[in-house]
Amino acid sequence: MTNIQEQISSLSGFAQKSHILVVDDDERLRTLLSRFLTENDFLVTTAIDSEDARQKLKSLQYDLIVMDVMMPGVDGLELTQSLKAEKLMTPVLLLTALGEIESRIQGLEAGADDYIAKPFEPRELLLRIYAILRRIAIAPVVKSEVIRFGKWTLDFDRGELFDDSERLPLTQVEHTLLKALSGRKGEVVGREELAQLCKMDSAERTIDVQITRLRKKLEEDPKLPKYIQTVRGKGYILWPDT
Repeated sequence: MTNIQEQISSLSGFAQKSHILVVDDDERLRTLLSRFLTENDFLVTTAIDSEDARQKLKSLQYDLIVMDVMMPGVDGLELTQSLKAEKLMTPVLLLTALGEIESRIQGLEAGADDYIAKPFEPRELLLRIYAILRRIAIAPVVKSEVIRFGKWTLDFDRGELFDDSERLPLTQVEHTLLKALSGRKGEVVGREELAQLCKMDSAERTIDVQITRLRKKLEEDPKLPKYIQTVRGKGYILWPDT
């Protein structure tokens, strides 16, 4: 077996008939993706554009959304950002013909859990899907204590921040990052280690974007963070209230 085949084999158990919504205006690619994912034991529903995707999301719950960025009307970035603002917990994997680092950053800033540039190797797509589902299935959960950040309390089981009147969902990557930092609160955790824990691109900017998003949710003033602090040249350190 090749290395990539071994990885696919080791992760395939996380599919378990997971239901994927494929959103792409290209009929040929939409059909190919649907066929490929079905052959790999996923349940698949397809949508032709953002409006169609919204209708499908109203009627069914999905384990993952695989969505093209370049669509007419509301594009994949806009829809992802809108869905996350509406507190959709379903992870999103974006597909695009744009492979530059800035485009990947835009996808993550929109709330996507991962990003892959077209054309892509189908086995790589499969690995990325399995990795997202794996993070959901086995991400370590801290249950022995309550973590508080000002008005927010972290619900480890649900992947949410909550206070007396509101619940604020975290993406899978944000959840994993916060748990990793919470597990070693008061200690510096390097960017490379955080990237490995989240199965993400190890580029420093990628982790920085995720930390910035977390700060916007946690901090009263994200520009003067109290809870997630940067240790220059080393990484990040978490200082919760409890």
